[in-house]
Amino acid sequence: MQAAVSLPAAPHDLRFAFGKNWTSFVAGLDETRIVEAERSLRCLLGRERLDGLGFLDIGSGSGLSSLAARRLGAAVRSFDYDRQCVECTKALRDQFLRGDAKWLIEQGSILDDEYVVQLGRFEIVYSWGVLHHTGAMLKAIKNASQLVAPGGMLVFALYRSTRLCWFWTVEKRWYCRASPRAQKIARSLYVALVRLVFALIGRDFRAYVSNYRSNRGMDYFHDVHDWLGGYPYESISPTQVGQELAHLGFAHVRSKVKPYSLGLFGSGCDEYVYARQPN
Repeated sequence: MQAAVSLPAAPHDLRFAFGKNWTSFVAGLDETRIVEAERSLRCLLGRERLDGLGFLDIGSGSGLSSLAARRLGAAVRSFDYDRQCVECTKALRDQFLRGDAKWLIEQGSILDDEYVVQLGRFEIVYSWGVLHHTGAMLKAIKNASQLVAPGGMLVFALYRSTRLCWFWTVEKRWYCRASPRAQKIARSLYVALVRLVFALIGRDFRAYVSNYRSNRGMDYFHDVHDWLGGYPYESISPTQVGQELAHLGFAHVRSKVKPYSLGLFGSGCDEYVYARQPN
């Protein structure tokens, strides 16, 4: 089994502009995508409603998952390291739930121990595709786990480790430094290669892109930009996730892990739900 791919934290001036990408995504957000995000969240959590529950969104990004949780009845607290992500989440709240007193949004870091301690505990702690972008993934997992109330759930997604994670680390560092024109060329090449593979195996690429919103309401081309540029970058195997969470006092509830692959087009995220065992 492969161990986690642990890399040094990125220098402060080498970090992908997640907020800029999510702001562009939210500009095209519609009710269909929000409903799909709600459906995905219900399936992941195994419950139809979240009334009376506290929901912490670590790395809120666009704010879509927080919005879905709030519309399902949870009291939501969202935070993100990226200031533009914070503003994006606030804009989303103001657009769909202006003046909602049960949705708090702020800037913060899961690696900031003092900040984490003052957050308290929540029935649902959620972090989708975020902890592997902190530059200190294992510490981020540990800090996130401390925020789960007894009997509560830690719900997260992390990049799956593959044999080509080293290549994607190099690529992402390059992409973050590249000009907008070079980034656009890289995205075009990536999409062209994916389209070619689809043609070779007889899959309909257009249908795949058209139906991509069924993946938590996301957009394929924004996700391509996020994947190619998402740095800092780490990855981990499902086995190590299980070991880490068992050590932290959690029991496995459910997971959705991808079959192992070389990682030619990326590692993709495995989904996990763990429950804090009673003290």
